[in-house]
Amino acid sequence: MLKEEGTVQKVFPGRAIIKFQRHAACENCDSRGACDIFEGKEIEVEVINDLEAKEGDRVEVSVPGRSLLKLSLLVYFIPVLALVAGACIGNLGAPALGISPGLGSIVTGGVSMGVTFFVLKKMDRFAGSSEAYTPRVTRILSNSARLPQASDSR
Repeated sequence: MLKEEGTVQKVFPGRAIIKFQRHAACENCDSRGACDIFEGKEIEVEVINDLEAKEGDRVEVSVPGRSLLKLSLLVYFIPVLALVAGACIGNLGAPALGISPGLGSIVTGGVSMGVTFFVLKKMDRFAGSSEAYTPRVTRILSNSARLPQASDSR
């Protein structure tokens, strides 16, 4: 299970917007230039708020490991598999079309990978609406309510 800590910014019925600080690990990541999620120092994410955290609360947010694994498989493995399968099909079918096997591999591999990304983009709308893939508040670490301070009136 992936866990992160953040601060509640806004609260809606059953949902909340949580602000997370960018990690030091992002500074050394090779993909930081391509990752537009982490352009600034902070990121805001809408999560399920079953614990009814209030604005200003420090909370722990989790994504179930099984959901994270499924999404990782879809995003990383399936497009590569489509590229390889398309390239193999293009290589085998190229002589029948009268083109070189290399060109057939490139074209069908690219097309199959493009189709896969299109299908995954359509599936993304489903995953975004499914609570199984939505992060949720799993623990309130500190409340925003300030404790009254003892006065020194003697």
